[in-house]
Amino acid sequence: MTQIETLKTGTTTVGIISKDAVVLATERKATIGYTIDSKQARKVYKLDDHIGMTIAGSVGDAAAVVRLLKAQFKLFKLERGPISMKAASALLQNILQGNKYFPFMNMFILGGYDAEGPALFSIDPVGGASTSDKFYSTGSGSPFAYGVLESGFKEGMSTEEVIGLALKSVRTAIERDIGSGGKGFWVAVIDANGYRELISYTFFKLQSEENLKIIK
Repeated sequence: MTQIETLKTGTTTVGIISKDAVVLATERKATIGYTIDSKQARKVYKLDDHIGMTIAGSVGDAAAVVRLLKAQFKLFKLERGPISMKAASALLQNILQGNKYFPFMNMFILGGYDAEGPALFSIDPVGGASTSDKFYSTGSGSPFAYGVLESGFKEGMSTEEVIGLALKSVRTAIERDIGSGGKGFWVAVIDANGYRELISYTFFKLQSEENLKIIK
């Protein structure tokens, strides 16, 4: 009998709620087993004008989910207006649960801003959702990222402070997790003005424990 070795891929994604926004951040390494496939992989996607999502796991499965959600959100907007975050999360949960026998091998962080303010959901491959926390991390680097998030998060943080905390947590994961890395970071901010990406963040320097300076 041939023994098949399972080679795991790696990722670190983070989602945090600030006082008036949601921040999504990821590193940019994509791996195939022990091979680096890309150093500039996209792991955060805009799904609608007010919704974004991070991906961890199978790239092909994630791409299929992203395409499906974009189409469904557009149809919903034509019929009823912009979808709420609760409805968007429920739709994703139903899609994943409906495919549980041939699951999409991903973990997702769904974040956005609607009439109720910023919202964040962590959703597993078969549609289970967690909504009780103000921050989440997924992927092989998440244990390291969570250590930073648990110690650094405070209620009422500004968006700038949350961006700094998100990047610090991803950077910590990169330093300890072999599956996380690449060139720079993907950062998305979603607030009352909509979704925007800060993709020019290539390097950053920690000047102190409280002050993270971003260098383009």
